[in-house]
Amino acid sequence: MAVYTDVTEPQLAAFLDRYDLGALASYKGIAEGVENSNFLLRTTGGTYILTLYEKRVNRGDLPFFVGLMEHLAERGLSCPLPVHDRDGNALGELAGRPAAVFTFLDGMWTRRPSPDHCRAVGVALARMHDSAADFELTRRNGLSPADWRPLYESCGGRADEVEPGLSAEIEAELSHFEARWPAGLPAGVIHADLFPDNVFFLSGQLSGLIDFYFACNDLLAYDLAITLSAWCFEQDGSYNVTKGRALISGYASVRPLEAAEYDSLPLLCRGAAMRFMLTRLYDWLNVPDDSFVTKKDPREYLKKLRFHRGVRDASEYGLEKAAVTRDMA
Repeated sequence: MAVYTDVTEPQLAAFLDRYDLGALASYKGIAEGVENSNFLLRTTGGTYILTLYEKRVNRGDLPFFVGLMEHLAERGLSCPLPVHDRDGNALGELAGRPAAVFTFLDGMWTRRPSPDHCRAVGVALARMHDSAADFELTRRNGLSPADWRPLYESCGGRADEVEPGLSAEIEAELSHFEARWPAGLPAGVIHADLFPDNVFFLSGQLSGLIDFYFACNDLLAYDLAITLSAWCFEQDGSYNVTKGRALISGYASVRPLEAAEYDSLPLLCRGAAMRFMLTRLYDWLNVPDDSFVTKKDPREYLKKLRFHRGVRDASEYGLEKAAVTRDMA
C-alpha cells in the first residue's frame, strides 16, 4: 500500500485552493509504489496525481526530481508534468509533508513484458539519457558502489538468516566491485529504477515513464544494466535472451554504446543486481512486518546476481558488439 499519510478532504480542498485546477470532485489512494503516498485526484478541471513525499525521500532532492521531469517533458519525453500553483510553485506542503500535483499519464504497466515491450523500453531509456544531457542540476547516486558496503553493514551481519553462506558471498562480491568498478564511461542523469511498474503502455505503445525518485547522476550503461535485469528475466529466474536482445538493440538504436560500455556490461549488470539485492536485504531484515513498506524477497536479485557473475562476455545478453557499438574510427 502506497498511502502512508492520510489526507482529509478539508486539508486537500485548502491545498487545491492555490491552484487553477477546479473544484475537488474525488480522490483515492493508489496502492502501488513503495516510497511516497500517491492519490488519484479528480477535479472539475481534470484528472491528476497528488504525491506526498515521505521520510525516505530527502526533501533537499525534490527540486532535482521535479526539475528533471519538467526538463524531460519540455524535450518531448512523456512523463508526469508538475503542475504549478498560482505563485509558480511546483512544491507545496500538505498534511505535514512536501507535496506536488502532477498531470495524469494515461496507460498501464505490463505484468508480462514481451520482446516488443522491452525494445520500446530500451528506446525510451536512451531518449531519456539524451534528453537529460543538458539538465543543469545534479544529484549524487546515494546507492552507488561506494554505498553498498555501508548498506550491507547496516544489516548487522544477519544476511545468513536469509540464506546460509550469504554473508561470505556478499563480502566477496563487494571486494570484487571495489577493485574493478569501471571508471571513465559516459555518465549523465539516469532513471535508476526503470522497473516494469514505472513504464506505462497504452494500446500496445509505450505512453510514458514515471517515478523518477531514484534519478541521479551516474554511468549511463549502469542504467541500461538495471533495466536489463528488471525486464529480461522470467518468473522462474531464467534470463530471456530474446528480450535482452530487444532491449539492448532498442537502446542502441538511439544511443549506440561505446565499446568500453559494452565490455563492462556484465560487471555493471552484476553490480545492479547487488544494489537491489542489498536494499531488499536491508528492508527484509530491518523493516517491521506491520509497517507500510512492502518488503521484497532479496533472493530474487541474489539469483540474478549469480547469473550475471557467470556471464563472461556481453554477447551472452543477446547481441554482438558490432551490432550495438558506434564506430570510433
